Amino acid sequence: MSKREHLVSVAFDLFYRHGVHAVGINRVLEVSGVAKKTLYHHFASKEDLVAATVDYRDRRFTAWLTARVDNARSGRAALVALFEALDDWFNQRDEEMQPFHGCFFINVSAEFGDLEHPIHRQCAHHKQSIAELIRRHVAQVIDDPRSVESVSEAVIMLKEGAIVQAHVMGDLKAGVKARAAAERLLDAMANPGGAIS
Repeated sequence: MSKREHLVSVAFDLFYRHGVHAVGINRVLEVSGVAKKTLYHHFASKEDLVAATVDYRDRRFTAWLTARVDNARSGRAALVALFEALDDWFNQRDEEMQPFHGCFFINVSAEFGDLEHPIHRQCAHHKQSIAELIRRHVAQVIDDPRSVESVSEAVIMLKEGAIVQAHVMGDLKAGVKARAAAERLLDAMANPGGAIS
């Protein structure tokens, strides 16, 4: 691992556990064991380092979730696998994921609240890319384009809600509950005469 990669990894861990604004550059230097001159050789400012941690998490999280979803059979099984992945994440059963401290992208975007801020836009871009992953699998279950969009939005909301519920309320069964709700929705779409119970 290069010094740059080491810095980004250490900074991500600190920012994820404690928050961006709560962690100063000196703390990153102390934990990483890297000299200040080296840090500023790679990053012109703390915001540049934050942006690098968002990119780092985006690449790792997207690869992890895509693998979990795409390793399932396509369509419904993949959507179920999405919520099973969340459940494993919340309950620290997947070694590829750090201990759960909520969604890094939600947390960071809240600290950079201006929708036009480059770091906020990075976080939004991540959410959009995961939404596309979900839409791709919903489209394999449902034919009507309008229904694909509305069901995709519902699944996305269930995913985001589960993450918030697990983090804010400490509900470690939130992934299981969201999965059950998603399956009821998919059943209702496959059986239009039925009701969502």
